Amino acid sequence: MSKPAAEPGRVPGRVPGRVMVLRCPELCAADGDGDRETARLFERVIRTVTGFCPAVEAVELGVCAFAARGPARYFGGERVVAEKIIAAVAGLGIVARIGAADGLFAAGLAARADQDTGTDAIVLVPPGASLSFLGRWPVRVLADDELARLLTRLGIRTLADLAALPVHDVANRFGAAGTAAHRLASGHDPRPVAATAPAKDLSVALAFDPPQTSAEPLVFAAKTLAEQMHAGLGAKGLSCVRVQVHARWEDGTELTRAWRHDGLLSAVQVADRVRWQLDGRRAEPDRDGPQAAGETGGVVLLRLVPDQVVHATGQQLALWGEAVVTDRVARAAMRVQALLGHDAVLRPSLSGGRNVAEQVTQRPFWDSQGPAFRKDQPWPGQIPGPAPACVFTEPREALVTDDVGQAVTVSGRCTVSGIPATLAIGTDPPREITGWAGPWPLTERWWDTDSASRRARFQLVTGDGRAWLAAVRDGRWQVEAGYW
Repeated sequence: MSKPAAEPGRVPGRVPGRVMVLRCPELCAADGDGDRETARLFERVIRTVTGFCPAVEAVELGVCAFAARGPARYFGGERVVAEKIIAAVAGLGIVARIGAADGLFAAGLAARADQDTGTDAIVLVPPGASLSFLGRWPVRVLADDELARLLTRLGIRTLADLAALPVHDVANRFGAAGTAAHRLASGHDPRPVAATAPAKDLSVALAFDPPQTSAEPLVFAAKTLAEQMHAGLGAKGLSCVRVQVHARWEDGTELTRAWRHDGLLSAVQVADRVRWQLDGRRAEPDRDGPQAAGETGGVVLLRLVPDQVVHATGQQLALWGEAVVTDRVARAAMRVQALLGHDAVLRPSLSGGRNVAEQVTQRPFWDSQGPAFRKDQPWPGQIPGPAPACVFTEPREALVTDDVGQAVTVSGRCTVSGIPATLAIGTDPPREITGWAGPWPLTERWWDTDSASRRARFQLVTGDGRAWLAAVRDGRWQVEAGYW
C-alpha cells in the first residue's frame, strides 16, 4: 500500500510548530505611527503575556507571538491559556484577540479572523488544517500590496489559487516576492526551518557618555546600528531572522526584547521598534523596587543582537550592483524620468571630500557614474567621528564668545583666544556651550587665489542637547552643520 502524499507546501515527516498570536487592534499602527502612550500600553501587554510564556516575540506594535505547546500543556489546552491571557490583558483595559495555528502567518490571520464581526476573541485552527484555513483568505492579506493587486488582475484572488500554482512558474513570473508569497499561501512561514544562533558575535552596540535621555539621538543611533548590523550580516552571506534589542539605563536597569525580523526590516523600521521599546520602558514602575517609572536616568548602552540567522537567499540589486532597490521604487523612478527627464529623479550617494557638504552628492537615479570624490581615499583634514546629519545649504552666520563676552578668535598657528562659552546663530538667542573640540585647520587650493580657502573648524555642544559643526573663516564664525 502506497504512503499518502504529503500535504502541499509541507516538509515530509516534519510536524509544524504551533504558534499563538495575540493582537490588540487598538494598539496596532503602521510603522512609525505608534505614539509613546501606545508603546507603553504594548509593553504592559507583553509583560502580562510573559507571565504565561517567558519567550514572547514582538512582531509589530500591538502584535506579539509565542510558541503554543508549552503553555498549552501547562495550563491544560490552547483555549484555556488563551482565555487566561485575554482576561489578564483585559485587566489592563485593553481588548485582545488570540489566534493559534501551525505557523506564524496562519496564526496571525486567525487572530484577525473575527475582528470585524466580534463573534469570538479566540480562533484556534486545528493541527494540520492551516493550509485549508489559509486557502479562503484573499491575496490582499499579503504584505506586498502591489503584488496582491497584480495577482487579482490575473484572476488569482485567494491564497488557495496562489498555492495551487507551480512554485517554479511563480518564481519565474513574480520573482522573489512571488516566491515568498507562495510559501505563505502554501502554509510555510518566511522563517526557514534551519534558523540557528550565529556562530560568532555579530551584535553591534553603542555606549552613551554622558547617558542619553532624548529620544531623537537614541533613534538615530539605532538606525546607524541597524545599518551596521545589516552590513555585517551581508558580508557573511547571512540574513537576520530575529533581532534582540538590548538597552541599559544609568541606574543599571536593563530591558531586552526580541523583535521578529525575517530579513525584511529596514534600518528605519528597526529604529522604530527601538523607539517603541524605549517608550514602553516607562509603562509601569519596576516590580523589583519602589522606583517610579521614568526615574531610571538616561540610556548608557544600546545593543542590537541578531540572535537567529540563516543563509541569505539573495536580493534583487539595483543596476550596476549598488543599493537594494525594490521593483516598485524602480518602476516609479523610471516613469517620472520618462515624463520629466533623466535629471528629474535624484538619489543621494556617499562620497569623499574634506568638507561635510561634499560627502553626500545627488545623482540621477539610474546614473552609473561614480561620485566625484571617492569615499575610500584617506582625505586628510576630514572632521573625525560620525558625519553630521543636517548640513545647511548655506553656512549660517554665528558668533562664539568666551565667558567674559569677548569674541573667540583663532590665530594663524591655531591658538584659540579663549574657551568658547556661548554660541549665537543669526538672530537666535545665545546658547550655552557645554562642550567643544577643535580647532581642526583646513587649507584648500592655496595655489589658486580665486578659490583658496582657509578656516578652522570646531565641534560645539550646547545646553539644549544639540551639537554643531562651526568654522572660523577670516575672523568670522559660521555654522555649517548640526549633529541631530
